[in-house]
Amino acid sequence: MKIVVIGGTGLIGSKTVERLRKKGHDVLPASPNSGVNTVTGEGLNKALAGAEVVIDLANSPSFEEKAAMDFFEAAGRNLFAAEKMAGVRHHVALSVVGTDRMQSMGYFRAKLRQEEHIRNSGIHYTIVHATQFFEFVGAIAQSATEGTNVRVPTGAFQPIAADNVADAMADVAVSEPLNGMIEIAGPERGPMNEFVARYLKANNDPRTIIADPYARYFEVEIDQHTLVPDTDARLGGIRFDDWLKSPAARR
Repeated sequence: MKIVVIGGTGLIGSKTVERLRKKGHDVLPASPNSGVNTVTGEGLNKALAGAEVVIDLANSPSFEEKAAMDFFEAAGRNLFAAEKMAGVRHHVALSVVGTDRMQSMGYFRAKLRQEEHIRNSGIHYTIVHATQFFEFVGAIAQSATEGTNVRVPTGAFQPIAADNVADAMADVAVSEPLNGMIEIAGPERGPMNEFVARYLKANNDPRTIIADPYARYFEVEIDQHTLVPDTDARLGGIRFDDWLKSPAARR
């Protein structure tokens, strides 16, 4: 089948495209660099012609609420119009575990609005909620750095490898629409500060971890449930320590 991957050249997109092509599908990676822009609508109708499935992996370039809200509003409006014209039968979108629990941050209010538009679009859909990627742990450490200290929350954390996210996206794309949501996460759960400490140690980073239950994950105060899935989540097979030994973990 023809599958269009919006954001198909990014971290998850490129891996998802590779997996679907290996399964024999006709996959079009779409991005502004290839002349397909969901925000302006440029190239969408041509790209989606004949497509049965669209995977939306595009993300707002800004965490600021208005910018994120404008991005998801415009992208959704243009994308759903083009999907209806093309007769797309399955819209697959990647979102974040705990989006509805992180509404104190504007970006997640925008993500929740994106999900509402998907549910109300009239197109069959599946929303995949993923936990934070292993590849994002370094950015979490950087955002929490104060001088030589890294002040990290102690709330529960269950990150997942980008490879396992791509596995899930490719599988969902060739399955029947759920008209609902599934959750995916890594195989290990523990305090966020411990994962960040393991990352710094693996990279011989001399910064000092300070475990602080009141520290924030960006703008959000987290607890033992905020960022982690329910009990029926699909778990990836790649363990954090194994990923830390790979070239992908080196900055």
